[in-house]
Amino acid sequence: VHLVESGGGYVQPGGSLTLSCTVSGLLFSRCRMSWFRQAPGKGRELVAQISSDGVTIWYAESVKGRFTISRDNAKATVYLQMNSLKPDDTAVYYCQAYLRTTYDDYWGQGTQVTVSS
Repeated sequence: VHLVESGGGYVQPGGSLTLSCTVSGLLFSRCRMSWFRQAPGKGRELVAQISSDGVTIWYAESVKGRFTISRDNAKATVYLQMNSLKPDDTAVYYCQAYLRTTYDDYWGQGTQVTVSS
């Protein structure tokens, strides 16, 4: 099983980035997908989550109205569109795949997002 994140980088406050996470080795269409982040010195925080069918979506209050999670089951990819970025959004972002049938979860290696002027 492999989860490969991409799209991180350096951006000024107010800017945008889109993260992608492509999954292989799993039946992607049966996975609930999530994006977490971990800032330096802090614990890992759930940012956004999307159900396997894409119908149910959840966001942390801190990102509501700025971030959008979506998925393309045909491409086995989940996205996180991040707009109006703030310095507090600086963190390593991880995607997680959760397979309800086996209660197993899988993680990507993380991608760094830095928001700074």
